[in-house]
This record gives sequence, C-alpha cells and structure tokens, in this order.
Amino acid sequence: MTGDIISRLGASPRYHTLVRRRSRFGWLLSGLVLGAFTVFTLLMAYEKAWMASPIGAGVTSIGVPIGMGLILFAIAMTALYVWRSNTAFDSEMAALIAELEP
Repeated sequence: MTGDIISRLGASPRYHTLVRRRSRFGWLLSGLVLGAFTVFTLLMAYEKAWMASPIGAGVTSIGVPIGMGLILFAIAMTALYVWRSNTAFDSEMAALIAELEP
C-alpha cells in the first residue's frame, strides 16, 4: 500500500510543483548565506585594516560584531527554512498524501 501512494505521488503534478518550490526556497536561502559568508571572507582578505579598526575607544574591532551578525543571520535563515517547511510545505504534503490515499 505504501508503494502505491509513492507511485501516485511520483505521478502527481502537485507533488512536483511542491518539490520545486521547496528546492527553490532552500537554494535561495543557501545562496544568501553563502553570499554573506563570501562577503565577510573578502572583507577579511582585502580590508584587514578596516575590519581590525576598533569601535570607538574600546578594544573590540569592527569585524567582531560583523562576524556575530553573520552567525545570527545564518541562524535566522535556518529558522526561516524550518518555519516555512513546518507550516507551508509539510501541510501541503500531508494534504496531498491524504488526497491520494485510497
């Protein structure tokens, strides 16, 4: 019976649309995180003096809050994916499976 549902899912255009939407969303968020890490790496490589300059009269450099922001950004993108997956994608998949069950 499970194999029957799987074969019907494979033939369903709604399933393929859902998979495409989920993949596109995942790749978009991955690209954003990769881009942010790439910019940070390039700043570290080519703007060392600026990244090492202290904030105000303190000893903390500009690179520290930027790096912390980068980590928080990656966590936020992961949380966004999990939230969207749990709310939109999983409910659509459950509805599709319920529709295809005999």
